[in-house]
Amino acid sequence: MEYKWVGSDKHFVDQINILQLKNNLVVGRFGGNSSSGQYKNEDGCLIWIDEQNDWELVTLLDAHDTAQSADLVIKSIDEKRKEIKMILQLSLNQVFPQITSFFLNHFSNEEFLEKCKMIQGETACLIVIRKENFLWWLSIGDCILALNHPELARLGEYQQNHRSFYEWIGQNSTFHQGVPSYSLGVKELRKGKTHIFLTTDGLTECPNSDYYTIAPIFHPFGKLTNQEGVYSLLKDIKKNKVRDSTTIISWFVTNKEESTMPSDLNR
Repeated sequence: MEYKWVGSDKHFVDQINILQLKNNLVVGRFGGNSSSGQYKNEDGCLIWIDEQNDWELVTLLDAHDTAQSADLVIKSIDEKRKEIKMILQLSLNQVFPQITSFFLNHFSNEEFLEKCKMIQGETACLIVIRKENFLWWLSIGDCILALNHPELARLGEYQQNHRSFYEWIGQNSTFHQGVPSYSLGVKELRKGKTHIFLTTDGLTECPNSDYYTIAPIFHPFGKLTNQEGVYSLLKDIKKNKVRDSTTIISWFVTNKEESTMPSDLNR
């Protein structure tokens, strides 16, 4: 299953939109409040789901100035879908090193960088791949990846990447520099159910809310379905007159494999 969207196609200003895809993956969008000055949406996403081979690839983008950079990144990845999907069929010990090399080379490619110079604006870009019981991400900019699992929550661990400012892909791209700036991560999923949650910063920067601390984001999902939980978050930021657009991608994964535990646990 494949899905892609850019805010310049449909902006959802003053409108909450909830879309459920396969694997109970939910995309929630709110384009911001026009009463607060919003008039456009520069977010975007690209989602691939392969149930048979047990993986998802999710790309979340938050552009500024125009949505051209988000559109360029989505189209450039979509054009390479055959090559990417071949990598994702590899074994776990091969897939993440190779997909890392692929994306870093892709964004550093001279042809791609020339296209970046011809557009207006830049985009933050977060690419997340879940394959079997592992999660991988490439983070450029300030989109947020968070997890909720009881074992992690007890230790206060939710956000996986850090928001990094002045990093983008586009007209002023970090990949135009001699040394690009980005962060990478790989996470072993804990045994049981993990909630995987991606969002642009409209949610965490909403006035009169504490979503910036991340943990409260997961509170609605304790009693609500995935769709209802995403809707609840967007309804709340709409009520609080958020201006910036917000795009949320949320899904749950159940891992049956034993996960790493400390060696002295049973001593």
